[in-house]
Amino acid sequence: MLSVELVAGRGVWFPEEAEGPGHEVHVFGEEGRPLSNPGPLLRVPVGTEIRATVRNGIAGSPLAVHGLHDRPGAPGPLIVPAGGTRAVRFRVTSPGTYFYWATTRGARTLLDRFGPDSQLIGALIVDPAGPVPADRVFIIGIEADSAAVPAERELYAAVVNGLSWPHSLKATVQVDDTVRMRWINASDRFHPMHLHGFYFSVDRHGDIARDTAYEDAAKRMVVTELMASGQTMSLTWVPSRPGNWLMHCHMAVHMSPDLRRGARLEAAHAQAANHTLDVMAGLVTGWRVLPSGRVMAPRAAESPAPEPRHLRLVARPAPGRFGADPGLGFVLQGDDVRPGPDSVVIPGPPIVLTRGRPVGISVVNELAEATSIHWHGIELDSWFDGVSGWSGSGDVVAPAVAPRDSFQVRFTPPRAGTFIYHSHFHEQRQLASGMYGPLIVLEPGSAYDPDTDRTWVLSQSGPAEGVRLMLNGSLAPVIDMRAGRRHRIRLINIHPNVPVTVSLLADPVPVTWRALAKDGADLPPAQARTQPAQVRIGVGETYDFELTPERPGELRLRASDQAGVVLLSGTARVR
Repeated sequence: MLSVELVAGRGVWFPEEAEGPGHEVHVFGEEGRPLSNPGPLLRVPVGTEIRATVRNGIAGSPLAVHGLHDRPGAPGPLIVPAGGTRAVRFRVTSPGTYFYWATTRGARTLLDRFGPDSQLIGALIVDPAGPVPADRVFIIGIEADSAAVPAERELYAAVVNGLSWPHSLKATVQVDDTVRMRWINASDRFHPMHLHGFYFSVDRHGDIARDTAYEDAAKRMVVTELMASGQTMSLTWVPSRPGNWLMHCHMAVHMSPDLRRGARLEAAHAQAANHTLDVMAGLVTGWRVLPSGRVMAPRAAESPAPEPRHLRLVARPAPGRFGADPGLGFVLQGDDVRPGPDSVVIPGPPIVLTRGRPVGISVVNELAEATSIHWHGIELDSWFDGVSGWSGSGDVVAPAVAPRDSFQVRFTPPRAGTFIYHSHFHEQRQLASGMYGPLIVLEPGSAYDPDTDRTWVLSQSGPAEGVRLMLNGSLAPVIDMRAGRRHRIRLINIHPNVPVTVSLLADPVPVTWRALAKDGADLPPAQARTQPAQVRIGVGETYDFELTPERPGELRLRASDQAGVVLLSGTARVR
């Protein structure tokens, strides 16, 4: 049995520690101890009875506490009057990652909660019977203002375990360590969680009331996983290469310098020496992977490595591309690549590589500002990962690519799939202005046929506020396809901030396609199946589908937001 005495009260919280101002919020604590953000971690073995008392120290407001109930069981709030105390007893007989939260304003869901209540959160972890491997528990919190309309809420803070980057976790692990994480999205927003340089296994998904473990055959390997409000996720990651890496929410607004409230805010908007540590903020964690110290056996003799391919990726401005706002884009050059006269295209040109063939890509900066390019989903050495001021090893880190300078990236793609190259520097503006493109890796001996191999890139039509969603650079895309021919659809979302649901409809019903891959990794057989052509895709995610239109006609392509509002409409003409 676990007995715990919780208290909810008003406190001053410092998400930037001593470098930023205090935020007056409501938070949990344990009687006799300081209030904390997040609230006390409740961690028990399966089968435990929990006896909790909750005292409401928030004057003038009743407190509704959610999540203090049986697992499994029907959730219901515990109502605690202002200044009062209530007791609850429940039993947890289902292992998993859960949480509790509260509100003083009668919010029924996390989507309805904002203002000072936004940090009334805590984790409830129920361990299975027997030995339990070590893991790390992360709670995502968003503090927004008290506006009545969610879309108008200003972000005050975006935090992992109560702290905003670079004050949030910087962990040190070793090569071949098994890193286990539990993530809890206790905010009112979506968060696509992206790990640099590696895949991780999605082991469980859940929410406040339930948690589902996947069988080994059903687990999928991803580099980005979208978490909805109130969702939990358990994952496993085994780093195979040393270096400095990040795991962060891929929505640019959630790692923006606008989240900095401290003395360094002004410097953050200037040309800071270290973009990652002096500019980025919010939902970011850092991971330093050290060599294991294990002596490696000598490798068997191998056949000579293939001849490396050499490319130049030139970042250039495109004046007037978005009305008064210039575009920022790329030109691809190489022995087998001939750019046209108006060579900056948005999205950027597809970079088509071959699994197992080395490539050297010289990133040349012809912009008036610095940049850095991330090779999203590619398993490569940290030095080339594209997070300036962080990528590398220890304090030996890669620089940003200054104007009129260049940086050579070298890697050998270990797998075929659909990936992304994009700016990882002032992401909110550079991504919105066009600094992204598809990176396609083919199997040896395969040829890229753009007639049947289709890349659909979702992005934003410029850096101004209130601009629209684009597909392949168009606000109203028209796509031609052949009836009876098998097409591979490579769907990429690199909009700075918007997860969308994409549907391909023979009105009003979705057609069918077969799922092939997620983030460049083939799906397990249990998920690689024919299904309705509708998928929710977060920022930084890629999906591959096989589509064979049955007959000539027109299909409707639609992308909508969380509320069902249509953000983009297009047509697929089947001939």
